[in-house]
Amino acid sequence: MSDPHGVIELIVSLRARVAALVELRSACDPTAGDPMRGLFLTGETVRRIAAGPVHEVEYGAGLELPDLGRGDRLGSLAEAFGLSPLDAHILLAALAPDVERGFEGLYGYLNDDVGRRRATMALALDLAAADPFDAAARDRFHPAAPLRSGGLLEIEEEDRPLPGRALRVPERVVAHLLGDDSRLDARLSGAGVELLPAVGTDRAGAPTPLGARVAAAGSVTVHLRERVPGAATDAVVAALLGAGRPVLRYRPESVDTVVARVLLREARLRGAAVVVEPLPPQPGPLVRVLAGSGTTVVLAGADAPDPGWAPDAELLALDAPTDRAGTGDLWQRELGSLEGDFDLDEATAPYRLSGDQVRRAARTAQALAVFEGTAVTRAQVQRSARLVSAPLLDSRARRIRPAVGFADIVLPEEPLGLLHELTGRARHRDRVLGEWRLRTGGGRGRGVVALFAGESGTGKTLGAEVVAGELGLDLYVVDLSAVVDKYVGETEKNLERIFVEVDRTDCVLLFDEADAVFGKRSEVKSSHDRYANLESAYLLQRLEAFDGIAVLTTNLRANIDDAFTRRLDLVVDFPFPDPGQRVSLWHSCLTGTPKAECVDEEITRCADEFELAGGAIRSAAVTAGYLAAARGSAVTGADVRAGARREYQKAGRLVLDAGVPWAP
Repeated sequence: MSDPHGVIELIVSLRARVAALVELRSACDPTAGDPMRGLFLTGETVRRIAAGPVHEVEYGAGLELPDLGRGDRLGSLAEAFGLSPLDAHILLAALAPDVERGFEGLYGYLNDDVGRRRATMALALDLAAADPFDAAARDRFHPAAPLRSGGLLEIEEEDRPLPGRALRVPERVVAHLLGDDSRLDARLSGAGVELLPAVGTDRAGAPTPLGARVAAAGSVTVHLRERVPGAATDAVVAALLGAGRPVLRYRPESVDTVVARVLLREARLRGAAVVVEPLPPQPGPLVRVLAGSGTTVVLAGADAPDPGWAPDAELLALDAPTDRAGTGDLWQRELGSLEGDFDLDEATAPYRLSGDQVRRAARTAQALAVFEGTAVTRAQVQRSARLVSAPLLDSRARRIRPAVGFADIVLPEEPLGLLHELTGRARHRDRVLGEWRLRTGGGRGRGVVALFAGESGTGKTLGAEVVAGELGLDLYVVDLSAVVDKYVGETEKNLERIFVEVDRTDCVLLFDEADAVFGKRSEVKSSHDRYANLESAYLLQRLEAFDGIAVLTTNLRANIDDAFTRRLDLVVDFPFPDPGQRVSLWHSCLTGTPKAECVDEEITRCADEFELAGGAIRSAAVTAGYLAAARGSAVTGADVRAGARREYQKAGRLVLDAGVPWAP
């Protein structure tokens, strides 16, 4: 029989050793030939035992221990788990009955009990020529010793004295020693553990600097703090796989130290790295099991590491980079060659997705393309990216799925150019602030924050929607009623929850009427002033570390604190439209509406006569549409004028002609 893993040869050698020990014992045992031996104790046997202890070491005298080669499975396992030669021979003695059934009868004879067919502690030491009276030999069975702490050996029958306790090798360890690593331990299969086989450098792609350092570090325990879950962890996993290291990826729902120990044993058996992400709440017991284990362990989470998690282990704390390193190439690999005429890097630049999220988004985009019968388009890619990056903001913000672009907004050249610049900042912030190192100090984040100022209805909210639509992101409008709280400190907590969620997802956050929370600080004359200033101070600090995209809008720019203005990337003033812009706004609002002849002339006259902002013009166009729909005809010039008059009346302004045509 072939023995590619060297275990059978060791078992054969052990059999010869057991046979020699049987011969030695039977030579001085008067009951050796009794067919009922081991079923009961005769008087002669009891008197022999009472006459004095028999030192098992004399039975082992002259017997040579088999040599463990480094190329066989047991030798490699001993090296991985730090086993001594005595540990390895104890493990071999405990393993034998699980490999060859003939050892059951032999062990039953040596245990003086035909029903006890496993090696006991005393028998294992006897076979290894060790003395059970030796404290150092007994210490090999301590729970903290390598055999038991590594999960290689279990001691049964805890109620018996230690020398008589049975030894068992877990089936997963038996399978590994026999060369079978095709399956994970059964306790890992349903616990959120995934085995990722090594792929080699030719398939892994270029590793990120962080991933390359972790892969080259050897046995190290790393805590990776990342704002976007999985983003940096995926790069580390790819580097480990590319370096020829299999990875056991563990996504725990709660702290389970039993699973952690089994996971660690599995990693050491396979020479694999362990990646745990995200860490569950209060992960101290889990970290203490995994840290300093002799293998590469990566612990990922959004919170800073606590030194109390593993005070006796060296835990290397790293902050994950927030750029898109590696994800651009991953998008390209997952989607392959594209037939569309869009720039994939530009389309995906606003998204800070993990590798797993990129793969899911790419598959979704391809499925959408097949469903719609087209090649993969920019809209399909961005829609799929939004699906995997959906933030949990719906309880405190209102989501708007943008349906407009720059063609739908009417603005002078300067503010329109600033909106284009804002989208460019959002796309290229990783290169400018990361690669080119133009980020200032003080812990400033990579966020993009802009202030849109102007009168009501001048297009500030529409401008934010245009920016979000151009970037392919959702727009979330903060609901101030769900944020502002009358109790001290609660407003800041609500804002922090929003900022944290936006930091790690991809969306544009809109603070409408921002002066309600970003107002000027005032002289402290009462406790109310003091706490209002504390709220402003918190916001000032939080904007410094912000990593997302936010737009603040206000009708009264003078009410915004100057300290907030300094922290803004852009300030865009939305002017009141002049007559020419009002004409463009009327035409833009009525683009899809059936219009009667001579409507354009009336639009021009209304734009001159009625000084309306863009929001009011839209409302007037809606009124004109309803008037036309009630008659069942196209929009006429009279409908346009009626809509404009209606908006003037709503604003409390004088209207000379008060007639409103509302008749079929």
